[in-house]
Amino acid sequence: MAEELLSLSGVNAWYGESHILHGVDLKVHRGEVVTLLGRNGAGRTTTLKSIMGMVGKRTGSIRVFGQETVNMPTHQVARLGLGYCPEERGIFASLSCEENLMLPPAVANGGMSIDELYELFPNLKERRNSPGTRLSGGEQQMLAVARILRTGAKLLLLDEISEGLAPVIVQTLARTIRTLRERGFTIVMVEQNFRFAAPLADRFYVMEHGRIVEGFSAAELDAKMGMLHEYLGV
Repeated sequence: MAEELLSLSGVNAWYGESHILHGVDLKVHRGEVVTLLGRNGAGRTTTLKSIMGMVGKRTGSIRVFGQETVNMPTHQVARLGLGYCPEERGIFASLSCEENLMLPPAVANGGMSIDELYELFPNLKERRNSPGTRLSGGEQQMLAVARILRTGAKLLLLDEISEGLAPVIVQTLARTIRTLRERGFTIVMVEQNFRFAAPLADRFYVMEHGRIVEGFSAAELDAKMGMLHEYLGV
């Protein structure tokens, strides 16, 4: 079994007085693509934010590359080699596409070069001088993903990257995920789009009301469709 890069054990998380996560346990091994499934409000985005230290309070254990991080500030967690791509993308309007791409600092050695990123996302090369907000939704999403690949992060947390995008862009993102996996990246995805996530993931976790209710491998997917229909309506 490949080494564990990420391990959550008994994780609880709060926003203010609101208790969102209730004892979440999950593991991610090197080179895996793991997808968190669940309805809106199930706690999947909060799980990613908890890993990054971006919630009001968290308890339990969150081990990243073997280090306990539950009391670490976000900037220290990122420097362990984590890249977080939030649902809102966070593209800066006043910067060009390429300036947005260059913005985050390197957190580790081995980040992809600008040339490699333009090879992976040819659209961005064409639009490199365009203001960030002049990019289409799909181009902004590609930019948000490309930006974290330049930092040297090896563990990627991707939140709803296919949401609201045209099918052709979703296919491009799916190809990107496969390429990154081949290059040795480890990926945790939050996805509402089950048909996008299903062929990409090695393993799945299903969340409901801030808890993990089921975990299974891609090989078990067909056998779990009844349960997924019940929880997700797929």
